[in-house]
Amino acid sequence: MPIPGILNEELLSYIWQHRLYSFSELKTNTGETVEVVHCGLRNRDAGPDFSQAKIRLNGDLLAGNVELHLRSSDWFKHQHQRDKAYSNLILHVVFEDDSKIPVSNAFPTLELKDKIEPDFMKRYQQLMSNGSWIPCENQLHAVDEFVIKNGLHRLVAERLERKTEAIREVLAQTKNSWEETCYRLTARNFGLKINAEPFERLARSLPLNIIAKHKNNLFQLEALLFGQAGMLESDFTDEYPNQLKKEFGYLQKKYSLTPLPLHVWKFLRLRPPGFPTLRIAQFAALLFQSSHLFSKMLEAKDASEMAKLFQSEPSAYWQTHYLFDKPSAKRSKKVGNDFLHLLMINAVAPMLFLFGKTKGDVSVQEKAITLLEHTPYENNAITRKWKSAGVKADSAYESQALLQLKNEYCAGKKCLQCHIGNKVLTAE
Repeated sequence: MPIPGILNEELLSYIWQHRLYSFSELKTNTGETVEVVHCGLRNRDAGPDFSQAKIRLNGDLLAGNVELHLRSSDWFKHQHQRDKAYSNLILHVVFEDDSKIPVSNAFPTLELKDKIEPDFMKRYQQLMSNGSWIPCENQLHAVDEFVIKNGLHRLVAERLERKTEAIREVLAQTKNSWEETCYRLTARNFGLKINAEPFERLARSLPLNIIAKHKNNLFQLEALLFGQAGMLESDFTDEYPNQLKKEFGYLQKKYSLTPLPLHVWKFLRLRPPGFPTLRIAQFAALLFQSSHLFSKMLEAKDASEMAKLFQSEPSAYWQTHYLFDKPSAKRSKKVGNDFLHLLMINAVAPMLFLFGKTKGDVSVQEKAITLLEHTPYENNAITRKWKSAGVKADSAYESQALLQLKNEYCAGKKCLQCHIGNKVLTAE
């Protein structure tokens, strides 16, 4: 029997770990009977694949490490015979024993070629060859909802860990200033996806120590932000932008500021409430009404109190404008709930999670998780697809987990590492 094309060492390790092989008449290449008492603990670092395994060899109990290969000859290809880390081996498990030379006099070899459960291999092949939105889409209905929901916690933690990577970089840039980091990340998220980069550049070019000197003057904050964004270089009809332009001229010289080029800002295909001009005005209002924002985040008692920290309404000019010199119907332009929810998910929760982890404060990490649990789920293409497949998110906690599941597991067909994939593959 040739080695199946879908078989690799990862899959062989999964088969060994989950005992997906026939237990009858297990014998080594030298005819000794094998009883697997404990397959061992999976090791993904250097060294043998499984540690602390227990087997009975001709009735004698042995404890130690187990190494797996597709072929026994791979032992030599990987140069394990020269590595002392493999000296405490009690068993060499292979799909095919193709080496006529004994691997070692110290340990036996067990071949699984004719022992692997065919039903398991068939299910795995179906998942790998499935071209559906997710590999298990056709089998998902048979998986209990409790199993699906119960495995989401690890995915949420993974998602938060991934998001904290970018935060660590900002922390390093700000010399571990949490307030400055909070300022930059909040700015970035005010730009959402399309204007995230220019918003972050804007915050970097206007450090918090400059903002702090003018935080009690909303007009000056707007002048600084709009001027540094490169949005005050036109000739305006309205008096207000001309006043901002004049004020920025003074502040620019005072702080030796170099504005961003106007072209970095994107307006195309955005609805007016998402225009960067309005977002900058809202961000200016947030800076005006708040100080020591990160400290207040740590003090906030619940999701409602947290959201209130970021609620802001821009100055009077923006109640009748989305752009300079272009009047619109008067309406409130305060930050909307949908935007606040995204801010909680993409900025606040990851910052709290990382702070708690960095400081060894589990309560702050739990606070980040609780915030997601009390924030509405995201309504996007991926969560809608999950819903149509029968898995509905009830909170941002669950929608973030489902995003992680789709992007990091389903997209790469990592069914062996997925709790749902495990259930499908090991179904009776």
